[in-house]
Amino acid sequence: MPDPHPEPTAPPNAADHAAAPVVAGGGGLPNPFVSEALAAARAYALGSLAPETRRAYATDWRDWAAWCRQAGMTPLPADPVAVAGYLASLAPRFSRAVLDRRLAAIGHAHRLAQLPWSAGHPALRSTLRGIRRQHGSATRKAAALTSAELRKLVGTCAGDATDQRDRALLLLGFAGALRRSELVAVDREHIRITEAGLHLHIPSSKTDAEGRGTELGIGRGRRAETCPVRALEVWLDASACRFGPVFRKVDRWGNIEHRRLGGDAVREILLRRARLAGLTVDAGERLSPHGLRAGFVTEAYIAGARDEQVMEHTRHRDLKTMRGYVRRARLIADSATKLVDL
Repeated sequence: MPDPHPEPTAPPNAADHAAAPVVAGGGGLPNPFVSEALAAARAYALGSLAPETRRAYATDWRDWAAWCRQAGMTPLPADPVAVAGYLASLAPRFSRAVLDRRLAAIGHAHRLAQLPWSAGHPALRSTLRGIRRQHGSATRKAAALTSAELRKLVGTCAGDATDQRDRALLLLGFAGALRRSELVAVDREHIRITEAGLHLHIPSSKTDAEGRGTELGIGRGRRAETCPVRALEVWLDASACRFGPVFRKVDRWGNIEHRRLGGDAVREILLRRARLAGLTVDAGERLSPHGLRAGFVTEAYIAGARDEQVMEHTRHRDLKTMRGYVRRARLIADSATKLVDL
């Protein structure tokens, strides 16, 4: 699932509302040189976001535009009162995170079109406060999938090409504490395997918008069936992957394609393996690829890892965010109830 508060991408055609540059004294005709430069700038701006995020916000914008058509209103520029009504119509069915994302997408469309917009409009603030009061603001967090759950998941991977790929994907996702966008973006050129383990280069990520890249070290596991390095070696050999995408599509006949898996495929693989393993999570949590990352942080802390060790590996920038996992892990282990005479 994408982050609930990211900067949304441009909705379809929103940039067309911006004024086109013209040649001085040229009769109002567009300047091809400047137009080409601006088109390149828009392409770079769109490329700053992960493909999954762009798809999510394109869906958000289509939903808002469809609501406006049905209501006989204009999506751009938007009347804040109309947006408040739109959010109210979503409140019984969607989480606060989804509402925040829809609102952010609408605001970003206005900025692209150089139109005034304020997410702090009184109608919006009051509506969101009322939604929180009536429907609550708690969200279902991703269930932390520790090594115990991971063993159940990979235990369903018997041995064909799909099984080998899924085993490597799940184990690398956990051991590297990788986001699903990072996981499907792994290329063979990013991997260097040694006797001790593997070096993984991550060219860019959610917290590395400038694309400076980072290096991760992943050691070999103590068990052959759950060793991420061994699982990856088996998959690379089976797929004859020498360059390009590591995690590729496998068709129904077992043919390995060159096409890269999408982020949604990681979720589908996880849910399928969970069904096969009979793995369920608490009603207040959700089964999500983010659970692999959360599980790594949880287990590392339980094992005594220091903050800086975990943050360096997970690439977290915010200590408070990372410690949210820790609080969940220690909720019972460190409970004050152990100090009373019960």
